[in-house]
Amino acid sequence: MWGHVERVHPDGSAVAAAIRSAARLARPSVPPVPNYKLSMSIPEWLQAIQTYMKMLQYNHTGTQFFEIRKNRPLSGLMETAREMTRESLPIKCLEAVILGIYLTNGQPSVERFPISFKTHFSGNYFHHVVLGIYCNGRYGSLGMSRRSDLMDKPLTYRTLSDLIFEFEDSYKKYLHSVKKVKIGLYVPHEPHSFQPIEWKQLVLNVSKMMRTDVRKELEKFARDMRMKILKPSSAHSPGKERSRGKSLSPRRRQASPQRRACRRDKSPSHRPNQEETAGSEGHQTVTMPAVVDKQADLATLNEVGYQLRI
Repeated sequence: MWGHVERVHPDGSAVAAAIRSAARLARPSVPPVPNYKLSMSIPEWLQAIQTYMKMLQYNHTGTQFFEIRKNRPLSGLMETAREMTRESLPIKCLEAVILGIYLTNGQPSVERFPISFKTHFSGNYFHHVVLGIYCNGRYGSLGMSRRSDLMDKPLTYRTLSDLIFEFEDSYKKYLHSVKKVKIGLYVPHEPHSFQPIEWKQLVLNVSKMMRTDVRKELEKFARDMRMKILKPSSAHSPGKERSRGKSLSPRRRQASPQRRACRRDKSPSHRPNQEETAGSEGHQTVTMPAVVDKQADLATLNEVGYQLRI
């Protein structure tokens, strides 16, 4: 971290040596978290939030103090935002977006959505994100950046395309060419929601599009967002599909094969009865079938020839 400070700070190694060799360092100030008052207008409230972020300062150390995973549920990200207010450490652009969502919760008239930029400068690509704001027919933004004109914008832009083009013009001042713009959906005002933030519902390759086409796509997307017709992609995730010929239920044990109903019963009780009758002229042996059993067997045979168990 100190090596990074020596490379990026104007005073180089001198400021790092002065801090590390100091016997006593002043206790860092902890800025108070802004509280909304009924007498404040929405622009004044947004300005108070941005002032609080500036008091936290931008993190130039090269080390990110708070872990932000974009796929986490909103409730987990709000817990990270509460940790930011407790620790009062410097933040970067992504942390500022999460903190801005946390501080604007409870204001249903203020719609929040992420805006991401991918730019190119001197052979390298850079990524930046701010929190877009829509309220009372006007657009603006909250955020943090090394450049003062690449973070917050006042709530004065009539259309979403005007806000995006303002950021694009600001990038041109620093010789950055904007390659892609990604815009997410409105973030719900429920801090305990398990729904993740939709970061890139609309992706525009602005470097290969005319401004008129970019404006047309942005205005169509902004209109759909205001009408609340767009849904997060997680809401359309398909369930577990059943493959053909296979069941999703657990397999049952294969039952033992049933005994053939028409199999011949060799038990002694079903052997034919033999009766010997004596005639006047001599001895004759006659085999007499069990008539009762025979009739019962015939009564339980169906038309195919199988015996039915009753």
